[in-house]
Amino acid sequence: MPEADAYVVDAPPGIRAHITVLSWFLDPEAVDEEALVDLFAPVPAFEFALDRLEHWPEGITWLHPEPSQPFVELTEAVWRSWPECPPYGGVHAEIIPHLTLAKTAIEPVVPLPIRCRATAVALVEEDDAGVFALRRSFALG
Repeated sequence: MPEADAYVVDAPPGIRAHITVLSWFLDPEAVDEEALVDLFAPVPAFEFALDRLEHWPEGITWLHPEPSQPFVELTEAVWRSWPECPPYGGVHAEIIPHLTLAKTAIEPVVPLPIRCRATAVALVEEDDAGVFALRRSFALG
């Protein structure tokens, strides 16, 4: 979401501001892109706002999307289709949609709320050098 790109501090190479639907999904050769098209096409695009700055105890600084439920529903839909790929690798029980700004506790100057529109879900891949690239974008209906 380009509206928040300027505030992200610690993004890995190739990653823009985003709210993760499901990370560490499948090996690239196992991804069924047509199944993802079918999964996301009926989901309508939606408006949301990044409405508040948060920190997790380990120091990560993030922005909260409101409403959050559409992101939870996207995550749950992918997880239902690929139950071997739980959110956060199964480490956390609760799905908490968020836009990571930094891996440390910072207090950036961010003009909140940041109004956004979710129109697609991006499938990104990491290469051997740790650089991420867009493989395909799946439009929301």
